[in-house]
Amino acid sequence: MDFLDNIKDKASELAAEHGDKIEDGIDKAADLIDDKTGGEHRDKIEQGAEKAKDFVQGLADDPQ
Repeated sequence: MDFLDNIKDKASELAAEHGDKIEDGIDKAADLIDDKTGGEHRDKIEQGAEKAKDFVQGLADDPQ
């Protein structure tokens, strides 16, 4: 197993164990960005946050 496989396995493990905390962090970051931009880009920010949470969920669901 090479270095990148080890990193992917560790990321999957962390996402499975702490996915809820990671997703909370994504939501908080999205809210902060939305506040800083005055809500001007809310739709794009929400889209990005959902894609990031989907990615985290995909890592958590990835069989090792």
